[in-house]
Amino acid sequence: MTRHQLVALLILLSSQFLLSVDFSILNVALPEIGSALGFASADVQWVATTFALCAAGFTLLLGRLGDWVGRRRMFVIGMAVLAGASLVGGFAGSPVVLLIARALQGLATAAAMPAALALITSIFAEGPLRRRALGLSSVLASLGFTAGAVFGGILTNYLSWRAAFLVNVPIAAAVVVLALLIIREPAREKQARLDVRGAALITTALITLVFAMSRFGEHGVTDPNGLICLAASIVLIVFFIRTERRHSAPLVPLKLLTRPNILAGHLIGFASLSMETGLVFLSTMYFQHVLELDPLITGLIIGLTGVGAVVGGVIGPRVVGRLGIRGAMLLGLGIQALATGALVAVNEHPGSIALYSVVGFIAAIGHMVAIVTFLVAATSGVEPGQQGLATGLVTMTQQVGMTLGTPIVSAIATAAGGLTSLLALRIGIGIDALIVAAFIVVVVIVLRRVGTRRAPGSPLDAHPDAHSEAEQATTRS
Repeated sequence: MTRHQLVALLILLSSQFLLSVDFSILNVALPEIGSALGFASADVQWVATTFALCAAGFTLLLGRLGDWVGRRRMFVIGMAVLAGASLVGGFAGSPVVLLIARALQGLATAAAMPAALALITSIFAEGPLRRRALGLSSVLASLGFTAGAVFGGILTNYLSWRAAFLVNVPIAAAVVVLALLIIREPAREKQARLDVRGAALITTALITLVFAMSRFGEHGVTDPNGLICLAASIVLIVFFIRTERRHSAPLVPLKLLTRPNILAGHLIGFASLSMETGLVFLSTMYFQHVLELDPLITGLIIGLTGVGAVVGGVIGPRVVGRLGIRGAMLLGLGIQALATGALVAVNEHPGSIALYSVVGFIAAIGHMVAIVTFLVAATSGVEPGQQGLATGLVTMTQQVGMTLGTPIVSAIATAAGGLTSLLALRIGIGIDALIVAAFIVVVVIVLRRVGTRRAPGSPLDAHPDAHSEAEQATTRS
């Protein structure tokens, strides 16, 4: 890695961490925000939902636009919008202004995250350096989500919820300046006309899907508004697929998603991210409602599992190199499923904190191995002109997975008896583990069905950049 590559990577990793922190930093501060600005108790959840709707809904569109206007330019625009939105949120005096700021933060995330990943894949060619860079990106993104809860608790306890907004401003501004000075704009290929209809359909479909799952998480799976939005989302996705098949330059070339490594990667990424996020939520409910710990202590305990994420992110690229994409994906998800299932044993005694710390640490390692493999698989073998699209798809899977995980497990636990019931939380944790295991089976079936059609040199089984016969022999063994 050259000095220029290292500095550019540090800038991009800083942005990934900051954007992931914003996803969860305000969650523990919602009661204080509601009291300070006069939110109705039923409406304060929109502080989190508004961000998630924009971040998940617009990420594919803005990722594709990055190929048009330039990835560095889109990255800089996103980080600049984040700084401005955070400043507005920090001084918001009404619920409307705060929600506008959160919507802009979500749009900034949808613009900057895929652009940052596309820049990483442009700076590093396929091989060990790219795997290492993507592994570090995975670590920072996962740590950011967990650290957001910790930072939110600390800032809210000792300063104010407004500090959770204002802390972004100097960091985002510094990233913008450094990106303009250090990061070079990758060469752009000639682009066909933008698929406006497809962009409108998929953006609306994602927004309605996230809204539907949020309603299910709050009001249960029989909520009529949630069911209507879910049906609308399915219809929009069907129309989107039909549009993409007919368009000469589709927003999402469907052939890209039929590549075994890309399809399997996104399945694994969604399963791992959604269920790990769901596990963090259930753990928060368990520590606060069953063990009656305060938000700060809860955040610190959950934050300890971040060490496991660091370990998983560091070894993840080596696991991919040793086992290939197929083996690494299945190993990572297998560890996550088994460790999550073991947490069903938690009870009302404080000794369960030690159990959670050890088993949660192991689950985080498996989760990060799966996520590193997901990033490598979903960006391998993609033409330079489609890297923005590929990384937009990656970011969409990340955002949708992180957004849907909490309402999915929340709806399950609510139906089982409520988020304050130990039995219901155990059921939620058990089903979380079963969902991860079910995705392992799905991926195995998908890989078997497409295995006979994959192109020579597919990275599913082999070392992604195995040049030597010795490396290939080791991978096969």
